[in-house]
Amino acid sequence: SLRAKLKQGDKSLVGNSAYRRYLRTPDEQHFTIDEARIADEARYDGLYVLRTNTRLHPLTVMLRYRELLVVEQMFRSHKALLETRPIFHQTEEAIRGHVFCTFLALVLRKELEDRLAVAQLKPEWHGLLADLDRLQEIEVEQDGKRFILRTPVTGVAGKVFQAVGVALPPQIRDAKPAAVA
Repeated sequence: SLRAKLKQGDKSLVGNSAYRRYLRTPDEQHFTIDEARIADEARYDGLYVLRTNTRLHPLTVMLRYRELLVVEQMFRSHKALLETRPIFHQTEEAIRGHVFCTFLALVLRKELEDRLAVAQLKPEWHGLLADLDRLQEIEVEQDGKRFILRTPVTGVAGKVFQAVGVALPPQIRDAKPAAVA
């Protein structure tokens, strides 16, 4: 925040034009926060103007714009994920496949979010992923019998599975041998 940056020293604010807008210089040595300017601009928080050449109802335009913001945020977060783990492709087919999978992931995430909204669930995305990551299965053998053990469902994962109509297998079940073709 601006107050925290100001406590670090005036020099940390010099290069930041966004912060400089809210600063005053009562003397040539120090900055202070321009509280009046902050209060004045707070009147516009959450307001925006949309202009369109369509004949859509203004509410429809606003809702579509918000959906655009969600899609852009999803692309930004996905791009950030890819930047932390670069993926290099050698062929055009691999690039097309990667773009397709990326888009499919966004479509599936949107579908999941829509189903969760119908179920009146709004879990925090990273928390949901952590809950799903803890859900695992392992195959064990005891006294010549093989079993599959599933970890317990934690957090919001169980409600999410219910919302999308997915039934989880029991925590302990017999491991059936793979069918021979």
